[in-house]
Amino acid sequence: MTIFSILLPLLVFFCFFRIKNQKKGSIATNWPLIGMLPAVLTNIHRIHDYTTEVLSQCSGTIQFKGPWFDNMDMVITCGPANIHHIFSKKFSNYPKGSEFRKIFDILGEGIFSSDFELWDLHGRTTLAVMSQAKFYSSLEGTLWETATDFEMQNVLRKVFFDSICQLLLDYNPGSLFTNLPCEKALSDALEPIFYGYVLPESVWKLQKWLKIGKEKKLLEAWQAVNDFINPLISPEREGNLNILTAFRIAYEESNIGVISGNLKHFLRDALFALLFAGRDTASTTLTWFSNVEESRKLVYLHAALCETLRLYPPVGLDLKTPLKPDTLPGGNYVHENTKVIITFYSTGRMEGVWGKDCLEFRPERWILKGVRVKYEPSVKFRVFNAGPRTCLGKEMAFI
Repeated sequence: MTIFSILLPLLVFFCFFRIKNQKKGSIATNWPLIGMLPAVLTNIHRIHDYTTEVLSQCSGTIQFKGPWFDNMDMVITCGPANIHHIFSKKFSNYPKGSEFRKIFDILGEGIFSSDFELWDLHGRTTLAVMSQAKFYSSLEGTLWETATDFEMQNVLRKVFFDSICQLLLDYNPGSLFTNLPCEKALSDALEPIFYGYVLPESVWKLQKWLKIGKEKKLLEAWQAVNDFINPLISPEREGNLNILTAFRIAYEESNIGVISGNLKHFLRDALFALLFAGRDTASTTLTWFSNVEESRKLVYLHAALCETLRLYPPVGLDLKTPLKPDTLPGGNYVHENTKVIITFYSTGRMEGVWGKDCLEFRPERWILKGVRVKYEPSVKFRVFNAGPRTCLGKEMAFI
């Protein structure tokens, strides 16, 4: 045992050294005693991409060998034929099983981890609820109510304010997480500006002179904007891609006589206009971009969502264990209770499944004749599961 405890670390170190010098994507070597474990540990930080590279060289399936002293031997696959075999044709032979429930014990006996009668009970009950005519109308109402509760437009304003500051000034004020006076001031300024349209000029000018009413609010907002922008207008903040540099050069080279004030005032006004426009226009529009019935007609949006899910499935893999020995369509023999890992992340990136442009983000692949979303079988697009366990909430997820 002492000799083994000395030799094993040396063997692992040797394997790591060899793997570091291997060509990227090369098939994992099955080392004596420790199997293919070193390759997994070496690529653990990029395990999904590494698995995809290996599977692409093994026709979509590999027999993984773990250390001899542990029960880690498994079959890893991503081929559509195997997915159809496991999830549909031989569905009853591949339950979630005790191994899955052991790993995901936090799920308890819910629909995701249950099998047979209990799973059927969960499925029938869930489907009955979601099949009611009022379910999706209630969903729409709930989404609107939730959006109203957390003031969706206010959140979007802060997102765009931070983004435009980062883009123009290379500075993130973090208004999304704090109550920034300047960001709030931009909202406070809108109402007094509107009143300037409807009140007589003499009235709002008097309010401004006396610093009362809506004009007082506008002056306070303007001061908050000044306090925010002025420290950012300095030579130290200029750079090759900084908006300050571009406007300073434009000011110095300009012969326009209507420019009043000094350079600092010019830069302040330029930045204020861009912050105001970049923050409010986009956020106001997006607030209304959430009607359920209208969204069903947005073919390209639906295609873009599908393409995102193809490349980045929310659940990257699944685990199955056969009740009885089986042979997969590709010829791989699976022993009873052998772990079978199905990697959907890899399925979405297989050239044999999606073509030579499989790694490109191309929503057009989902659009048929330019007018409707193309159907892809679940064995290719496995995001919403396949076979009897097909996700009941697919429509709700897209909404």
